[in-house]
Amino acid sequence: MKSFVLAALLSATASMAVAADKYTLDASHSQVVFNYNHLGFSTTYGMFSGFEGEIMFDEENPANSSVNVSMPTKSMFTGWEQRDGHFMSDDFFGAADEDMITFTSTAIEVTGEGTALITGDLTMNDVTKSVVLDAKLNKAGEHPMAGKAWAGFDATTTLTRTDFNLGKFAPFVGDEVGVAISIEAQKAE
Repeated sequence: MKSFVLAALLSATASMAVAADKYTLDASHSQVVFNYNHLGFSTTYGMFSGFEGEIMFDEENPANSSVNVSMPTKSMFTGWEQRDGHFMSDDFFGAADEDMITFTSTAIEVTGEGTALITGDLTMNDVTKSVVLDAKLNKAGEHPMAGKAWAGFDATTTLTRTDFNLGKFAPFVGDEVGVAISIEAQKAE
């Protein structure tokens, strides 16, 4: 149930970011999906939505890029209303309407053509931890319907619930949470 988000792209100093172009997230085509083991019987899935954020994307030199993303904690959806309510209770998030999950990149290591490891600060449930996203540029180019520059990225990571004070029922309910992020962003005007 910890996600994040997200995600996707890169970091640098302010002077390096000058060459980067600003992209804003397309919330309608961006999602964070998470999964965890439930008592050894099944894998349970959920997702977050309601993204806001920006990517400073330097396509020529990805190490000069950065990402800053947030989403409402209460945007979590697991497909079962009672589970969603339990996750928002004091057993887990104790979430208020204004609570947000945020990710701010701090470093990037380019690992290949269109791939990188993005390190950043994930804040969730009032806890901030450094996480690493294994990211991939899916496509950068003109969006065929919008007629403007667009970019899409995927990223994955694994989080530990207890690191974010979300460890109720661990280890019976899996402490490790797999996270898969897919986002689209449009070049800001």
